[in-house]
Amino acid sequence: MDNRALFNLMSWMSPSYPIGAYTYSHGIEFAVEEGLIKCLKDLVPWIGDVLEFGSGKSDCILLAAAYRAALHQDIAGLKEIAEIGYAFAPTKEIALEAAQQGRAFVRVVSDVSTTVNTLEALKATWQGDLIHPVVVGITAADHGVPLKETLTAYLHGFVSNLVSAAVRLVPLGQTDGQRAIAALADEVDRVVANSQELSLDDLGSATLMVDWCSASHETQYTRLFRS
Repeated sequence: MDNRALFNLMSWMSPSYPIGAYTYSHGIEFAVEEGLIKCLKDLVPWIGDVLEFGSGKSDCILLAAAYRAALHQDIAGLKEIAEIGYAFAPTKEIALEAAQQGRAFVRVVSDVSTTVNTLEALKATWQGDLIHPVVVGITAADHGVPLKETLTAYLHGFVSNLVSAAVRLVPLGQTDGQRAIAALADEVDRVVANSQELSLDDLGSATLMVDWCSASHETQYTRLFRS
């Protein structure tokens, strides 16, 4: 990966990239409210399961599929991926989380980059929402960023955002937050390696407690986050 590709990837996954990621907890806010996450030892396996069995895995499959379709300029295939990705969210709030971040990403990258040809072509045939992993995959392909590095950076951002939410909610110290991220590095590596061998036929989720927490968050009495 050349320096420009690395620079672009770091920009897209930076907390300063204005897609509003910090406003979502992916159900962790309700899990903390219910006492399911009370400390670092609770948080690490919770996020590990999300990576292996939930949105971490499915997002990587969708990102990789979008990346490959964009490389081949398969707009019909990208439309199918966009439709499946949007329909795959298990709850209303997770759908909002994925779609709002995707919409913001498209808006920002379109404003600051001249290399958005595939996104423009897709928007001409698909008027629905584009979820975050799909637009990241398309954008990375258009900018020549390698798939493996894109998947790793995407999951690092995903994990970091969930940890940041837990740091504020549990609360945890900043150092414990970094311990959590470090403890999940091997799991990120496994998900990245596995997802490159999978296809849309392998999409699936088995994180029922995460889905329940996300669905229950909608009626939580006090909330800091949107999911």
